Amino acid sequence: MPIRSNHEPTSSEITPETLYVDRRTFLAAAGAIGAGAVAALGGMPSLVAAQQPQEPQAVGKPYGLQPDDKPTPWEDVTTYNNFYEFGTDKGDPSQNAKNFKTRPWTVRVDGLVNKPADYQLEDFLKPSVVEDRIYRHRCVEAWSMVIPWRGIPLADMIRRAEPNSKAKFVEFTTLMDPKQMPGERSGVLPWPYTEGLRLDEAQNPLALLAVGVYGRVLPNQNGAPLRLVLPWKYGFKSIKSIVRIRLTDAMPKTAWNQAAANEYGFYSNVNPTVDHPRWSQATERRIGEFFKRKTLMFNGYAEQVASMYTGMDLRKNF
Repeated sequence: MPIRSNHEPTSSEITPETLYVDRRTFLAAAGAIGAGAVAALGGMPSLVAAQQPQEPQAVGKPYGLQPDDKPTPWEDVTTYNNFYEFGTDKGDPSQNAKNFKTRPWTVRVDGLVNKPADYQLEDFLKPSVVEDRIYRHRCVEAWSMVIPWRGIPLADMIRRAEPNSKAKFVEFTTLMDPKQMPGERSGVLPWPYTEGLRLDEAQNPLALLAVGVYGRVLPNQNGAPLRLVLPWKYGFKSIKSIVRIRLTDAMPKTAWNQAAANEYGFYSNVNPTVDHPRWSQATERRIGEFFKRKTLMFNGYAEQVASMYTGMDLRKNF
């Protein structure tokens, strides 16, 4: 169980000053990435708005946001990332994922379901309505962002698969391709990256399978072409580049829990009263802001999710 500590995150976990100094240079590259992603998706107009030369504008319903929650700028959302398959530094994914091939892309849905299937991405998305939602996000490293996502409710996919009566959990798996994902050649985590949810968590209306951000196709460094978004949990639970979704009767083994069980629990709900062993979770630094904020229980989404954990010891089940 995590031990309370007043330690701050290390310097590698703090937003570098250069992130804010030369943003214009990045915008040109971001536009190129966006255009390439549209071509990769075959120009699917129902998924992504037309690419624009100016900085993308946030669109979507502001789910659970506070009055002072402003969307984090596009260039920060797409250059300050945790995606260890492409490197452990925050700037590595945007540099190392440029040539990552996201088409064709197959998603296998199987396990304890009545309708297992291998889907091409377009077929996976077709029956659902693609939505724009703006969520607050909190990283376990004590920084946060506000991000406008585009995607489909995870619950839609769960219903389509028709879980049988034995299904209790959902396991997610990232693509394993060390040739494209250089981080998978390292031993920093057990590969491929895996994550998991209880079935009721997966069916919560907040759980989103994202295919875009800021109204654009999801950039490679943000988890293209399909990633999970869970705004009430720490960021590492939102697995990227998903290739398999499996329903099971046993709690899945997850990558970070296997790597460091005392630091990363299965539930990983945002909880300011349970600290990471190396730093406090009571406050957070919003990317782009100087002063810290108080961390909210369940990241401010208690009204939507707290009932799922009624009666649980959230210090033991961290």
